[in-house]
Amino acid sequence: MNIVLLGAPGAGKGTQAAKLIEEYGLTHISTGDMLRAAVKEGTELGLQAKKYMDAGDLVPDDVIIGLVTERLSQPDTANGFILDGFPRTTAQAVALDAELGKLERPLDAALLIDVKPEVIVNRLCSRRMCRECGYIGSVADAVCPVCGGEMYQRDDDNEATVRNRLDVYEKSTSPLIDYYRGCDLLVSIDGDRDVDVVYADVKEALQ
Repeated sequence: MNIVLLGAPGAGKGTQAAKLIEEYGLTHISTGDMLRAAVKEGTELGLQAKKYMDAGDLVPDDVIIGLVTERLSQPDTANGFILDGFPRTTAQAVALDAELGKLERPLDAALLIDVKPEVIVNRLCSRRMCRECGYIGSVADAVCPVCGGEMYQRDDDNEATVRNRLDVYEKSTSPLIDYYRGCDLLVSIDGDRDVDVVYADVKEALQ
């Protein structure tokens, strides 16, 4: 399966992607992870992207499209992939369709994890991440329960930035829902429930 994962920041896309990857052996392509790695490594791309990410704004299309296209050409994506965090605009979706057409690997579904904005604000402002292994927890986790590493709050997980990210999502990304509905690819799932309940619906919808 070749899947695009849609939903606002903090909707739980990464959690559902991890379950699909484990069960179906798909390759997870997260632009957020790729960009954060570039920031951590201090690459030219990372430095360009950081100012946008810290403000909760979208990274420019040409940077993201080039990054994703290069990733899709790698052999580990041949058996199927999940795109998480891309596309974010209709223009990016059209560009992605063009690139996938060249590769003769069209999308099978656009999976939307739908969660109310206020739920997302509460989720992200209480989220903490492990510096060592990347485990995502909450303010209740003083140390990482996986590796014992330090838990910290990401710069973009404060309320002002989260609300700005949601505004950007609503204005720029929501039209993707109509785009993929028009392509008869949209699968919408209520993400404001227990993780396993959401995943059961995801599996049923994709099957």
